[in-house]
Amino acid sequence: MREMIKGSNVSLAALSENIDSVIVSLGWGSSSGEGDADVSVLLLDANGKVRSDADFYFYNNPVAADGSVQLLGKTPTADGNEDRISFDLTAVSCEVDRIVLAASRYEGARFGELEGVKLALADGGGEELLRFAIDDADSVSAIIFGELYRRAEEWKFRAVGQGYDAGLAGLATDFGVDIDDDATAVETLDGAGDDRTDATATVRADEPKRQETLRAVPSPRQPEDEAQPRKSAARPRTAKKKVTLPKAAKKTLAENESWKDARLFPASALKSDRERETRATSVLLSVMAQVPEFGRRLTAAFGAPAGRMETFTEVTLPHGDTPRRPDGVIRVERAGKLWTALVETKTNGSALKADQVQAYMDIAARRGYEAVITLSNDVALEGSPLVEVKVDGRRKHKVALWHLSWAEVAHQAQMLIRHEGVGNAAHAWLLQELLHYLQHENSGCHGFQNMGPAWVPVRNGIDDETLCHGDPRALEVVESWERLIRQVCLRLGGELGQKVLPVHRAKRGTDPKALRARLADQLCLDGTLQSELRIEGTPGVLAISADLRTGKLRTSIEIPAPEQGYPLSWAKRLVRRLAEAPADLHIETLVEGETGGPRGTLERLRPEPADMLPKETATQIVGFRLSLLKSMGSSRGNAESGFIRSVDDAVNRFYTSVAVHLDGATPRRAPSKEETTTG
Repeated sequence: MREMIKGSNVSLAALSENIDSVIVSLGWGSSSGEGDADVSVLLLDANGKVRSDADFYFYNNPVAADGSVQLLGKTPTADGNEDRISFDLTAVSCEVDRIVLAASRYEGARFGELEGVKLALADGGGEELLRFAIDDADSVSAIIFGELYRRAEEWKFRAVGQGYDAGLAGLATDFGVDIDDDATAVETLDGAGDDRTDATATVRADEPKRQETLRAVPSPRQPEDEAQPRKSAARPRTAKKKVTLPKAAKKTLAENESWKDARLFPASALKSDRERETRATSVLLSVMAQVPEFGRRLTAAFGAPAGRMETFTEVTLPHGDTPRRPDGVIRVERAGKLWTALVETKTNGSALKADQVQAYMDIAARRGYEAVITLSNDVALEGSPLVEVKVDGRRKHKVALWHLSWAEVAHQAQMLIRHEGVGNAAHAWLLQELLHYLQHENSGCHGFQNMGPAWVPVRNGIDDETLCHGDPRALEVVESWERLIRQVCLRLGGELGQKVLPVHRAKRGTDPKALRARLADQLCLDGTLQSELRIEGTPGVLAISADLRTGKLRTSIEIPAPEQGYPLSWAKRLVRRLAEAPADLHIETLVEGETGGPRGTLERLRPEPADMLPKETATQIVGFRLSLLKSMGSSRGNAESGFIRSVDDAVNRFYTSVAVHLDGATPRRAPSKEETTTG
């Protein structure tokens, strides 16, 4: 891997032969877990300007129509978050001379407040080729991390590290994106039937935190010689009317409730794990091929180009004396070149087999395929592969091994059909049928649902105080807990249509395995598992703690005290906002320089909000902590009494009954047990 310094450049072809598609990751972290930023990409011509405002990609315009650019979103790392961007360099127009990679902060925040600000670039096989650390970010609110540029039909990377005090608006203006100062332009692009004709780069109204940085909105440019008044521009790509699921169920025509809707992918007749694996693979791959938005979303992160996709099952490939039959094959054709991935599927909690995956890696290497993709209920962890495989270093062709959980597949389907929308009603219906199948109790595609063989011994060891420091079973439980929290984030994020990510309060450079080892030591010491989630739109971080000694789950959030007003007014306003919250909600006043202030249940504080105030009037209130307690299940499965289900329910209950009522929270769409078709 190449370590870059500011101003240095390198040819991508000199680092790897697999650079038709690359993934760029922009990362950062903070000791508090609060810091964040937004990535943006600008495609520039030979004059160093965007050809049009459509060449500006950011959170409200994340995907290029030709597939050359796709913002993949955030993923948690050991020391913060990283935002990934997929580039299909073969699809980039010949008019584009260079690609600028940038990020910006909002609400006056600066990059100097973050730690580990860095860029990494990986090839189509997932191998990290270069890294560039930015140590002098200081007071800037936007940074150009680097740029991809052409030289003699060859792609190169330059480490830039240039900061902008003017934030995203200043950066965009420098590269020719027009800024319209009309405040009324700051509207949402969401909603069917919106005929607004603003440009692609538009700030959503439900994201006020970003409006301070990008107060003005880019709009289409006029030719300099245009004398007539500006006419409405053509409808931008991100403003196209898209099909989403209806909010309310249509009235059924069934005679009685026992009638079941006919389904494209029936699951009730499945009898064996083999049948479940075969059916799940065929269902998923067929929908990926028929719904381009969905197929591209799942494969872009694996280095697949944007192109015509075909999927296959029941494929036989030679492998010594015993031919192998992978569960599926994905092929994407772009400009006469093929990208191929073998697919190995497991359902119903079955574990991936190392010998099977190794055989497919060997076959892929011999046949020049690009990747092997595994799908199972398990969730992969950073720095901890689900299956260990051996790579023959003598082979010139490298094969990437990727993993998808069924929870991730369901999440991406939810995001498309419930929030972002797809191109037509047929695609929305196909995605809904896929989602219904994945959620069926007999499909075996329910995601992570078993805390593992170490769960019961560790709980017993905590109960009888025999769990010793350094017990490897404690580390297994910590890894299972991390998988569970990641899945909770996927489920909640799919329901909300917002980013929900685990928070890591770690110092720069912390190794994921070292972090898990410390959490395992904590589990042995006090018998608790702890995590934090950041839900976009909420005023604080949602903390969840499982105390295995008492069998209690605690979900809580700390909200800062208002900057203005009087403490009694704060207390009364908070109680009013929590009018529909559970009566057993615990409220604790946080005071400066002390472990805690007054506390009580919402039921007791409703008639007397003044009881939330410290007796000493000089004591400064810094915030409030809101908490709910819940008994946790003891079983390891997905039954109603199970531990995994109880954690999921605790987070959902806290968000829908408490966090949604706080300042900055976005109302949650109430999910129904049976989603209706688009009809």
